[in-house]
Amino acid sequence: MSGISTEKTAKTEKSAKSGKAADTARTTKASAVAPAGSGASERDPGGGIGWWFSDAGEMALRNLKHLRRTPDLMMYALIQPVMFILLFRYVLGGAIDVPGGDYGQFLLPGIFVQMVLFGSVAGTAVGVADDMSKGIMDRFRSMPVSRSAVLAGRTFSELARTLVAVVVMVVVGLLVGFRFDGDPLPMAGAFLLLFAFGYAFSWLAALIGMAVSGPEAAQAGGTAWLFPFTFVSSVFVPVSSMPGWLRPYAEHSPVTVVVDTLRAWLGGTDAGSAGWQSLAWTLGIATICAPLAVARYRNK
Repeated sequence: MSGISTEKTAKTEKSAKSGKAADTARTTKASAVAPAGSGASERDPGGGIGWWFSDAGEMALRNLKHLRRTPDLMMYALIQPVMFILLFRYVLGGAIDVPGGDYGQFLLPGIFVQMVLFGSVAGTAVGVADDMSKGIMDRFRSMPVSRSAVLAGRTFSELARTLVAVVVMVVVGLLVGFRFDGDPLPMAGAFLLLFAFGYAFSWLAALIGMAVSGPEAAQAGGTAWLFPFTFVSSVFVPVSSMPGWLRPYAEHSPVTVVVDTLRAWLGGTDAGSAGWQSLAWTLGIATICAPLAVARYRNK
């Protein structure tokens, strides 16, 4: 009897130890997949600004590698501005009267701004929405990665694609007769403003990408507003040709002031107040949209 009792006790202790080990394993697994809003997974790493840039760089590199595997996205980003330049320069340009009479000089700065906006908004919104729908953003939230760096990496990668698109547009613009008549410093400022304006709107696009149901919705609804936003401006025609009730908005639209600034700085003339308005719109949009996008990412 004593031997049987000892054997039962040993089995009971062994079972208890096995159960404890299983509970420990389940707890460890649950901690690894804990939601972003709980415990240590919510904390951003404390490595300072160097750590943040490292995280953002890794995220940007990851997005650029994905872009390399989907070359059709890059081809669309490059073909679309070329088609706009050729169509408006040679099909519609002869029917549009502009100050100075040279529609090519009038058109190209507007195309620069429009295509940078389309590329930044479409690429960022669709990319963020795609990552959200596949659960990749949830995985990033469970990792020791800065929350803001995840979105910043996305916007940085769109800057790289924008750079390639602008180079293509400049080459095509030179082929169709556009000339850079400004001084080097104002022209450099014009391109810096162009990239900064597109970058500011990429944060708005990140906010849209997290608000829609998926990449298809981001592609359709996330960019539909860009058509009236860019066409009701001085991109393609002088605002003086628009109806009186529409002209006040068109004259003070952020697209109009940025396009007018680029025309002045690339053409060697004074931009006047349009330059300061462009900087104000760019900083204002980035200052408002970037914190809202990061906050939504943290809390979603």
